[in-house]
Amino acid sequence: MYHPERIRHPDNCPSLVLNADYTPLSYYPLSLWPWQTAIKAVFLDRVDIVSSYDREVHSPSFNMRIPSVIALRQYVRPSEHPAFTRFNLFLRDRFTCQYCGTGSDLTFDHVVPRRAGGRTTWENVATACAPCNLRKGGRTPREAGMKLHEEPIRPTTWQLQDHGRAFPPNYLHDSWRDWLYWDVELLA
Repeated sequence: MYHPERIRHPDNCPSLVLNADYTPLSYYPLSLWPWQTAIKAVFLDRVDIVSSYDREVHSPSFNMRIPSVIALRQYVRPSEHPAFTRFNLFLRDRFTCQYCGTGSDLTFDHVVPRRAGGRTTWENVATACAPCNLRKGGRTPREAGMKLHEEPIRPTTWQLQDHGRAFPPNYLHDSWRDWLYWDVELLA
């Protein structure tokens, strides 16, 4: 009989990375390292192991449980403003069209069209569904008779992480739950 934990491949054992203050390095995307990187960081004395999986890795002279939660020894100051990426834009806008509120068929829209000198910046790009983007075309929202739910802004890393908590990952290992602040009901 095969025990699921024994046949589980180590690649399915990522390590949650905490900053030196024991807060997640990042919530969204969740700061995870592959098991190989985590073990290398342990041997280089760059992290402390907070929790481990039941799964072990072996060498001819050494056995080690795979770390499930690690904490950096030196604090990494998070950048104040996140990179401008499609994913971060959708996260800022909570994965909803800023014109109609739908969450499907998402793309992005230049509020001031590029043909009118609009730039691809946080302050000029909003999440839009394909039908709204097509309807707006190369016009401003006012010219198209459309209204934005929220004006586009340059978010802080904290704002994106706050939005990310509403979209937890599909899988959270039990050893990670104490270190992540998802909105879950507390047991009495």
